[in-house]
Amino acid sequence: MNWFAFAVPLGLLLLAIAALLRRRAELHGYEESLAARAEAKGRGSHRARLQHPKVDLTQCIGCGACVRACPEDGVLALAFGQAVVVHGARCVGHGACAVACPTNAIALTLGDVKERRDLPAIDDKLEAVGVPGLFLAGEITGFALVRTAVGHGTLVAREVAARIAAAPSAQDELDLLVVGLGPAGLACLLAAKEQGLRAVGLDQAAEVGGTVAAYPRKKLVMTQPMDLPLHGRLGRLEYTKEELVLLWQELAQQHKLDVRTGTALQGLARRADGTFEVTTPAGIFHARHVCLAVGRRGSPQKLGVPGEDLGKVAYALLDAESYTGRSVLVVGGGDSAIEAALALAEQAGNQVTISYRRGTFSRLKTRNEERILAAVEAGAVHVLFDSTVEAITPDTVQLLCAPEDRGAVITKTLVELPNDEVFIFAGGTPPFPLLEAAGVSFDPELRPPELPPPDRGTGLLVALSATLLGLLGLLLMRAVFGEYYSLPGPFRSGSLDHDLLRPQGRIGLLAGVVATGLFFVNLLYLWRRSPRFGGALPGTLKSWMSLHIATGLGSCLVALLHSSFLVRDSAGGHALLAMVIVVAAGVVGRWFYAFVPRAQNGRQQDLEELTTQVTAIAGEWDRHGRGFGSQVRVQIEGLVAAAQLGRGFFARAIGLLRSQLRLRREMSRLRAQARAEGIPITEVGRVLALAQRSHRLALQLTHYEEVRGLLSVWRYLHRWLALLLLLLTMVHVVTALRYGGVDFSVLPLLGGGR
Repeated sequence: MNWFAFAVPLGLLLLAIAALLRRRAELHGYEESLAARAEAKGRGSHRARLQHPKVDLTQCIGCGACVRACPEDGVLALAFGQAVVVHGARCVGHGACAVACPTNAIALTLGDVKERRDLPAIDDKLEAVGVPGLFLAGEITGFALVRTAVGHGTLVAREVAARIAAAPSAQDELDLLVVGLGPAGLACLLAAKEQGLRAVGLDQAAEVGGTVAAYPRKKLVMTQPMDLPLHGRLGRLEYTKEELVLLWQELAQQHKLDVRTGTALQGLARRADGTFEVTTPAGIFHARHVCLAVGRRGSPQKLGVPGEDLGKVAYALLDAESYTGRSVLVVGGGDSAIEAALALAEQAGNQVTISYRRGTFSRLKTRNEERILAAVEAGAVHVLFDSTVEAITPDTVQLLCAPEDRGAVITKTLVELPNDEVFIFAGGTPPFPLLEAAGVSFDPELRPPELPPPDRGTGLLVALSATLLGLLGLLLMRAVFGEYYSLPGPFRSGSLDHDLLRPQGRIGLLAGVVATGLFFVNLLYLWRRSPRFGGALPGTLKSWMSLHIATGLGSCLVALLHSSFLVRDSAGGHALLAMVIVVAAGVVGRWFYAFVPRAQNGRQQDLEELTTQVTAIAGEWDRHGRGFGSQVRVQIEGLVAAAQLGRGFFARAIGLLRSQLRLRREMSRLRAQARAEGIPITEVGRVLALAQRSHRLALQLTHYEEVRGLLSVWRYLHRWLALLLLLLTMVHVVTALRYGGVDFSVLPLLGGGR
């Protein structure tokens, strides 16, 4: 029995079944991601409070590296083969997603800040717009990550050092005064010391550390690896609050930083000579430059209810172990409130209740959400949603609560609970009045416009240029040995060039070895992309992506030379055909990309943005809506209505192609009609350009999910075609070594001559 003939179809059948099962699991994962995104929109957690990742889907290749790198579960997911933001509110700005992305398709932004009036107007050097010499750093700018704050403080100090080098300060004034001794302020002082600046740091708190120092005891602080001036690398991902504060205190002592704790900023004024006069209880400081690193929390936000001034009311929890056997009310539903409630619930004898004014938790980190739900289910914590504090007495708290079994009309009732301690986490009152008095503006019109992210590319231009040179080299080779290559296959053995150019000849075999080598180097990209084994290969994912494109195209060209420009009915010929198909599939995929709706910066648009564009383009039609313009509009609407993309992959691809061909024919007919009617060329150009934009926009809006699904299926097919190519290549190599009579001594690098 020919076992090989039996094994091949069996292997192909098993491979097909595995592919279908994988595809089913992939589609199920997409459905879960989209359902999670819909749930996030319903809860209001899809939008971040400040920072959030922005995915440029013109660059996203759907590798999932950003999803795996994000330490906060649920922020990112894959849908239709590309990354999407699910719970944007859970993003805290680690930036690990941007670092992991191989194509630079993801970046942290502050979102749409056009109408935001809680962010200061600063330039790229963190200098307040309209107030030269006044800088802002850290959380007050909208970025809350410790690593970002350290980078801000370092940037400010180095910028000040450059200015002082050009124009030194007077002897009776400081080079730099830093207000706030959190991560940004301390980094600024350390960098100032490193640069030799005369600098002083102020903080109203009794110790350095800023917001971090006010965290609960032993709270883990995510830092990401970062560099501190005069200290070096902090390589760990997590530090406790005590570890960080102790490190900052030791650095302040070691480098003799001039820090003044317990000193509040009372006033800041810019003098006529451009320097600053800073008023504090300890006296007046004169400084050439000022860095405000005061954070965003400011003073705790109060509820404004009777009894809030009682001694049992606190606005922070520093040590949960100090509270045992108490009836505790925690007011708030953010991460700080939940962490405090969980810590208090772990202490012996405590009865913990959370009062939250909303109907559900919507902006929690995944780990906090999981822990609080488990605590509620276990009875360790009781949560009163849709409740507000009405009054606080020495022994009780009065809450206005909605019933747990809510009907169509919710009638709240007054509930009185026994109580020993109240912790209020209602946020803080930002120090905006103080900043505005110093000249800082929060006017959105003064903030520099957000520039679209530059097209960093994926190495495609370089790869295509190299491929063009290789193709020209092949054409030159074809021309030089045209007499041999023009012969039919059976007659080539009689040519003098046969031993040189045949697949087993010196040039042909060398080309085959190079093509195989390039192909296997191409596959190393999949290894580098693996979260488990990728670290074994050096270099960035972006560079490996560029190499992946270049080696794929190059391998195809060199394989053509190896085949002597003949496609034979053999494993090698089939491998060559598969290689050409895989490369062609890449080209087709780029054509599909053109039909995914995108903004001017290349970022993929969502349905809301498309709807807005439809409204805007309708206004343009109103201006051109008479005569010829109205005829064109009717024709375009008819074309869009007639476009049917179908349900399957090939039906959608053919539907797209057919719609474009119909549009071209209609544009040609309308152009000829306008010429016959004597309509001015400029008017025709404007109307037809508007028609093409309208056609594409309407097609994208009508068939939004079909186009996205088309891209997803294309990625799936491209992946399995590549696997088939790998199998055929391996069969070809084994067959050539075993039956092809290959003599490697003919390779020019290993000896032999013509």
